[in-house]
Amino acid sequence: MICAMTTISIPEDALIVLVGATGAGKSTLAARCFAPTEILSSDAFRAMVADDPADQGASRAAFELLHLAARRRLERGRLTVVDATNVTAAARAALVTVARAMQRPVVAIVLDLPPDICRARNAARPGRTVGDDVVDRQLVELGRSLAGPDGLATEGFDAVHRLADPAELDSVAVERVAR
Repeated sequence: MICAMTTISIPEDALIVLVGATGAGKSTLAARCFAPTEILSSDAFRAMVADDPADQGASRAAFELLHLAARRRLERGRLTVVDATNVTAAARAALVTVARAMQRPVVAIVLDLPPDICRARNAARPGRTVGDDVVDRQLVELGRSLAGPDGLATEGFDAVHRLADPAELDSVAVERVAR
């Protein structure tokens, strides 16, 4: 099978919000398409505050720091990628608010892969797996977010890109454009 490469164009000073269940491939996509300094990972911030990337009890403090780091990067016009599940409207709204306060565009890249793929990839993650029930809850939240004719587009994003096929996800390219 030959797959055409999908290219996503993003403004060079944007906030990129990755959206998807655990195991969807957000961190893999981020590492492939963005510089390490551009990626703000919720796992990394949990590790920073609690020495454990899986410590969900550290999430509040971790996200306070993540949002501050995003704000500081956007103040300087730096491309910023938030690598977290972001499957709830509240999580995304906080990020849209940060981008708007800094007068920067905000783009969602949604990884909407089939449940069996997310569960299998989650199970294969070294040391950071969550239960299938957690993945299933995230997938339900993601489905709610994508429901309706406009889905996430009503939340204030300048663009929403949905990747639903593993081959498309594996071949997607990101192109930065001047604003």
